Amino acid sequence: MTNRASAPPTPDAIVTKPSPWGVAETVSRFKQVLASKRIKLFAVIDHSGEARAAGLELRETQVVIFGSPAAGTPVMEAVPLAALDLPLKVLVWADEDQARVSYARPASLAARYGLGADLARRLAAIELVVDAVLAGD
Repeated sequence: MTNRASAPPTPDAIVTKPSPWGVAETVSRFKQVLASKRIKLFAVIDHSGEARAAGLELRETQVVIFGSPAAGTPVMEAVPLAALDLPLKVLVWADEDQARVSYARPASLAARYGLGADLARRLAAIELVVDAVLAGD
């Protein structure tokens, strides 16, 4: 059996934006923005830190998991499998000397789960949060 990577997501399914700060500062800004908007921070997963602890190397890579139970619960109630993608998450990662923020496009998630417009709008907060972080608000 060969070790092959799966096909990457379609370009319109993932959004990637540059951050003017490094990975650690970008993650810190996520925490600040989430607190200021009263959005629940569920976890920060430091993949690169865990890799180092295991004696491995990985570029700086952290996942910020956040959301609003009031927004996400109706989505999961309508489509239980949506819980695989909720709460919302962003990947903050180092791409050489540039930190980047990547996330699943809300419209792509809505299409994946066949969400109507009302439920799809509940996923759009990710774009507002990312834009606030990257703008320095």
